[in-house]
Amino acid sequence: MLTGNLVIVRSTKDRIIPRYLESEAPYWLEAAESLLLIFREAYANGQTRGEIEAEVEALIGEGGGSATLVLRGLAKVLEDRAEFEVVADVPPEKLRAEVFTASAHHRAELRKLGPRHPFERDKVLTHVGESFGLTPDQVIAALFADLKDENRILAFNDLSAKALLDRYNVALAQAVLLRSVRIEAEVRGESPARYRQLFRWLKFHRLLYRVNGSPTLGYRLQIDGPLSLFSATTRYGLQMALFLPALLQFKSFRLNAELRWGPARTPMSFHLESKDGLVPVREDQAQYVPQEIIAFLERFKQVAPEWETHEAAELIELPGEHLWIPDYKFHHRPSGTDVFVEVLGFWKKSSLDRLLTLLPQLKTVRYVLVVSDRLKVDEEALDPDSPPESILRFKEIPNANEFRARLEQQLAKGNHSAKSSKP
Repeated sequence: MLTGNLVIVRSTKDRIIPRYLESEAPYWLEAAESLLLIFREAYANGQTRGEIEAEVEALIGEGGGSATLVLRGLAKVLEDRAEFEVVADVPPEKLRAEVFTASAHHRAELRKLGPRHPFERDKVLTHVGESFGLTPDQVIAALFADLKDENRILAFNDLSAKALLDRYNVALAQAVLLRSVRIEAEVRGESPARYRQLFRWLKFHRLLYRVNGSPTLGYRLQIDGPLSLFSATTRYGLQMALFLPALLQFKSFRLNAELRWGPARTPMSFHLESKDGLVPVREDQAQYVPQEIIAFLERFKQVAPEWETHEAAELIELPGEHLWIPDYKFHHRPSGTDVFVEVLGFWKKSSLDRLLTLLPQLKTVRYVLVVSDRLKVDEEALDPDSPPESILRFKEIPNANEFRARLEQQLAKGNHSAKSSKP
């Protein structure tokens, strides 16, 4: 993803407009191919990050201006597609400790012999190398292998020059969204399966959002941006930016973002829609489930075999023309009762209070909210009077026995079904 110093935009009175590249322009295609050649050869030869950066800077030259920033931005996109790792037979910090200790002992010996005896660097390196089975040259190479510039490229996800330009344009839009306070997106004209995929991606990125609409008219999403949060801004901002490529896969969408731009955080706006031509940069993927939830569900099967777990397909209508999209439906075999469950990812008190206000108004809905204390993003305390039977809080992994107790409390409710739709 592009860093702030690489973001190139122009602005009108109150709007930020990224300077996208023309992906068919011969100049930029040639520049992209030159940068790709640097990374391809670096991967083939196992070069270090520092060596790659030196070649990139030699290609860019000493000029300035927007063209230089674009080239550095393209290089940043390629760097993000490369995998670097410390390559050393001996942990560098351990090797440094041995070299520094051996050097200190050698200097102490020289002081006993008098001032005319010079420091014998190769003798120290040979002595340390013998204890690790390394030559002096190998000791030197491994001594600072853990420094960022000395990390060696181990993998590179290659692509075409045009695809690189397309990915740069998406990265530019993502970098703009990192300054967002809130986002409104509209998606329409999709099949029910595609809408479900959209909601799965919202869950994947654990975003704070509201949804209203219908399969016929389309859906409107209201998503909190990273700058609307008190804490976890960096982590949440990254998730927000990573959601954009998922939205680009839909054939008809509009996105409007409210930004705080520059050091003064000036109110600005950003607009993006399907006709702008940004190219999706990944294929559809299946729903992501965090590892802690996978572990919890496996444990729950062991302690509560009378309950079946299903991914929820229902969109439950809330008062005020909003929708609730639960993650799971737990089915109690003996009674035939269903309980809807949502695992809250990033959350703040206002978003949880909203659900706790609206869900009880649906008298026929049984629900449990599983809330991670680790992903709370504001500074307000949770209302201690929140209904204990509808919330299960956890830090690392939800407690399966406590969750079973919450579900059993829901069995006491009337035997009705929630008003819902399946897009």
